[in-house]
Amino acid sequence: MSRSRDRLAPYILALAVLTLTSTSNAQVSPSGSMKRSPAEVVKRYVLLDRKGARLDAPSFDTVMPYIAWKEEPAWGRVVVVEETSVPDDYRTWEILNNLEVVIPVTFHVRGAVYLENATFIPEDTTEEVRFHVKVVGNYWRIVSPIIPPHVGLKRMVSFAREAEANEQNTTHRTELASLIDSLRKAK
Repeated sequence: MSRSRDRLAPYILALAVLTLTSTSNAQVSPSGSMKRSPAEVVKRYVLLDRKGARLDAPSFDTVMPYIAWKEEPAWGRVVVVEETSVPDDYRTWEILNNLEVVIPVTFHVRGAVYLENATFIPEDTTEEVRFHVKVVGNYWRIVSPIIPPHVGLKRMVSFAREAEANEQNTTHRTELASLIDSLRKAK
């Protein structure tokens, strides 16, 4: 009897350790969980977008947990933003039903970068985008609209610098240098 107990002791100990170290589902809920506010999904998406997560294909995966679409369209322009505001107060939302809301997001826009010719067109304005968020497979997801990337000014400058450093064509490098200069003037 004591021999079988001795053989089981390591397994019982391992089970006890696993039980104590694993966190419950109530403590950690995954991105977009229905236990969280849909505003958190929108805030995270907008934050990742400001950091440039939608500027290239490999980083697009970081926004996938927050959206319902599977592919990002090819954009010809990037909106350059300074600030964003996502309201936590549900009274400012349009509540369609208990599984579907529209959350207004305000962007302070500095202008737009047109990628084909690497130009920045300044336009200091405020833009409101109404994100339609609904439960998809037990998770809050943004279902519309699919808007062009809204990237922070500093990140856009860094992105242009990276592109300039990697560009082999001298004409394109000159265009990118000009873009960087015009973005810096927007500060």
